[in-house]
Amino acid sequence: MYMIRRGPVIRSPRSLSSSAPRRLFSTSTSPPRPRAKRPICTTILLTSTLSLGALTVGLYTDAKTCPSPPFKLTNHSSETGTSSSFLTLLRTYFVYGLISVPTLVDHAQDMLDVLYKVPLLGGVTEGVVRQTFFEHFVGGETVHEIYPLFPELRKDNKGVLLVYSVEVDENEAAGAERQGEEEAKDLGQPIHKRIVDEMIKSIDVAADFEDGLDSGAGGVIGRQTCVAVKLTALLPNVQALHNFSLHLTRTRPTLSPQVPFPGTPASSDLAVLDTPILEECPLTAENVRELKDLYDDLNRICTRAKERRVRVILDAEYSWYQPAIDAFGHALMEKYNRLPEQLGWMTRWMPRSNPAEKMQVQPLVYVTYQAYLRRTSAHLARSLTLSREQGYALGVKLVRGAYHPYELAAHPPTSISAVTNTHGSISISPDPYPPVHPSKADTDTCYNECAAVLVRAVADDLASPASPLRPPRVGVLFGTHNWLSCELVLEELVKNGLAREDSEGAEGGQKGTLIVPPEVADRVTFSQLYGMSDSLSNYLVGRTKSTTPCVIKYMPYGALREVMPYLSRRAIENKSVLGEGGAVRERKEAAREIWRRVFGGVGL
Repeated sequence: MYMIRRGPVIRSPRSLSSSAPRRLFSTSTSPPRPRAKRPICTTILLTSTLSLGALTVGLYTDAKTCPSPPFKLTNHSSETGTSSSFLTLLRTYFVYGLISVPTLVDHAQDMLDVLYKVPLLGGVTEGVVRQTFFEHFVGGETVHEIYPLFPELRKDNKGVLLVYSVEVDENEAAGAERQGEEEAKDLGQPIHKRIVDEMIKSIDVAADFEDGLDSGAGGVIGRQTCVAVKLTALLPNVQALHNFSLHLTRTRPTLSPQVPFPGTPASSDLAVLDTPILEECPLTAENVRELKDLYDDLNRICTRAKERRVRVILDAEYSWYQPAIDAFGHALMEKYNRLPEQLGWMTRWMPRSNPAEKMQVQPLVYVTYQAYLRRTSAHLARSLTLSREQGYALGVKLVRGAYHPYELAAHPPTSISAVTNTHGSISISPDPYPPVHPSKADTDTCYNECAAVLVRAVADDLASPASPLRPPRVGVLFGTHNWLSCELVLEELVKNGLAREDSEGAEGGQKGTLIVPPEVADRVTFSQLYGMSDSLSNYLVGRTKSTTPCVIKYMPYGALREVMPYLSRRAIENKSVLGEGGAVRERKEAAREIWRRVFGGVGL
């Protein structure tokens, strides 16, 4: 039997004091040597350098590939937002960088809802949203907080369209009661009543600003600080508007030619509020009470606006509310836009001791026409005819529309009558297809056609021999971020004799300045949303020359949680309604301006 003898144990002098001997031929692995730790400051420096390099490369790529504006002015200084601060440009680049990611936009609201519910993280998320999206798209939380922006914009010959941006979210649009309404009742004043008071306050602030300009030397004469009103914000439960719209869709008389859904208003639309409710009527007694209260509040708002000479614009909303919104808008225009010569034959010859009475702001009330609705061309033609027949000034805010994805999602996939809708859809359209145009190209065509019609209507109004002695019969606010549509309107103004090219003219394909008389600027105005298409707004300011601002920025305000539905729609609008690549273009324009300021435009 063989025995295996152990090898001798060799102790190194270094380990003599150690209790664990080391064998000469041991197969056990030796403990790894401790690696030197990289200093934290070196890691941070390396990471920062790589991040800064990637950001610089991305910034340069965006700046280099930024498309040129469709049109250029002979005065290049008016084309870019050189007045924006550097921090504002950085915020713009960050905001539109996020909006450029379609997947992120589509799921933004769901992600925010989850993050808000996480302890500690919810506060951080709210802080980030406030410093980025809120600061960029919203003027502030209160009307007094945004007041300093008025003179800043007026220095650039821009007006302001104020809106207390409280609107229904998707749950409330489906018929749910407004969140917090019951709690507000316990505090003594319902939320919708507080909103009415806030809108009247915004009218007073707008009027105070304009009155200060009128009394000051060298101030702009035109009263281009207006107030927008959302009807869904003025009700405790928006279901009343939905039921009223359903009733109007069923009972309005058929016209020839027919106007597609959601139809067009008639003078008898509000009669149902003063008659007994029939059994088959979708309106309840509570709905009628709320709608009467709404009409009283709208009269309060418009009466104050008339006293302070501030225009009121009724915003359009979802198509299942639009018949009711149209009905109230028509009734308000018929009452507050009444032309003086229609007040009675004796009134025409009575001398007016008050000059301001002769120069009342008209139209006082504007309603919104959405070009993405298939009805808009016929609806606008009918409105022009009705206003002439009834003797009131027609106020038109023409937009493309901001609810296109929701309209497609809400409409049933098959033909369902509005009377027998069993699929649970909120849509009340009786048509087998959605009420909106299927493509943006169709919407663009409709918008441009309606714009041409409206400019011709303004030209006809001014061509009347008595036009200098009476207020306007039609006023138009073109709400658009589309360069081609804006240039089309300007060309129509020239073609119809409402504006003329400056004596310098345009050279080398560049656009010269258009001289716009005050009576035209009082009737025709452009509008872009605050925080969007500033390059287009600046182009229009440089393209037109008038004592009255021809450009207005739509400026919302309100608490962060109240304006979240608005911010959500702004993100979606930048992705769709603004046009293909709209958010990318905004991001690249900000990148180009940042690169010019930091590197002097080297490499562009």
